[in-house]
Amino acid sequence: MPAVISCDIAIVGAGLAGGLLTLALKKKRPHLDIRLIEGSSVIGGNHLWSFFASDVADADRWIVAPLISYGWKSYDVAFPGHRRTLNAGYYSIESERLDAVVRAALPEGALMTRRKVLGASPTAVVLADGDRIQAKGVIDARGPGDLGLLELGWQKFLGREFRLGEPHEDPRPMVMDATVEQIDGYRFVYCLPFAATRMFVEDTYYSDTPELDRAVLTERIQAYVAGRGWQVDHVAREEAGILPVAMGGDFEEYWRSGGNKVAKAGMRAGLFHPTTGYSLPDAVRTAALVARATDLSGAALHDLTHGLARSTWRKRGFYRMLDKMLFKAAEPAERYRILERFYRLDPRLIGRFYAGRSTMTDKARVLMGKPPVPIGRALEAIRPALHRSPT
Repeated sequence: MPAVISCDIAIVGAGLAGGLLTLALKKKRPHLDIRLIEGSSVIGGNHLWSFFASDVADADRWIVAPLISYGWKSYDVAFPGHRRTLNAGYYSIESERLDAVVRAALPEGALMTRRKVLGASPTAVVLADGDRIQAKGVIDARGPGDLGLLELGWQKFLGREFRLGEPHEDPRPMVMDATVEQIDGYRFVYCLPFAATRMFVEDTYYSDTPELDRAVLTERIQAYVAGRGWQVDHVAREEAGILPVAMGGDFEEYWRSGGNKVAKAGMRAGLFHPTTGYSLPDAVRTAALVARATDLSGAALHDLTHGLARSTWRKRGFYRMLDKMLFKAAEPAERYRILERFYRLDPRLIGRFYAGRSTMTDKARVLMGKPPVPIGRALEAIRPALHRSPT
């Protein structure tokens, strides 16, 4: 017979956003009866999330600190005409670590895995097996809404973690190696040295299309690894992803596509960096905001998360304009020049850019000087943005 399960807060989706919300609420409000609902058997899926130290405010660092698997004090970038080491902290979180920490924080019965969700309202979640969760407030963090409502490019990637037969000699992450052949848009390889004989290598593309050919990318990664002289013993894990790079769209329509009047987090809320597609910094901010809230009713949570997402979207018109220049003004094989120029700027400016907190001075500096794309095409790409207010 179907059951009705009562709780204070129901969080739908145990990915990064749902996991961080759960941890923040349990830390700040340990008395809350929380249900975390996930359709698969694990928390966080099969992912590696990385972020710069400046992506997370000092006041919010407590949310991610227990999750960090690896950390470095600096990182490298490489382009055909420019190489650089930036002295800024860089960290990675493995989904296995997120899974373990969230499970440890929850009492028995609070984590509901392998439970398919049919629908969510501000105060209820209906499961495919007929059970119903009745909550004072519901937050939906199941992944993106209707991305067709946004004007998008794509960041797509395939990553493989290698166990090496001999130690490598790379002490720092290579966050962007764009010295590789430019194929299918702006291409770079990303390398994380987890240990002396462990290396994660990811082949990444800023592409006009979301299609990803795993077999082709696997071959390119193998060629890159061979070119670096790394002796592979075996492949420990593999992951692939396709992230949206936002150039425009109707935020309110996108929000409603994920469920009307229901609080949202992560990609479902449109809370991702327009240029990178990464959602971790915004997921941390959302978790901190919800954990501080005094009213956790469904209506209040909707207004809180909608207000955050709407104001964040409005503030980030600058990034969407830059994305238009990248995708519409630059020839695919020449897009690397935009990033090469960007990485000559002040490291603090670069950090604020990735954190989504660029100042007016930062924005002026990014646009200053001769653009690395044809000026006519650049103006044509951004013309609509110059004649309307952000939505």
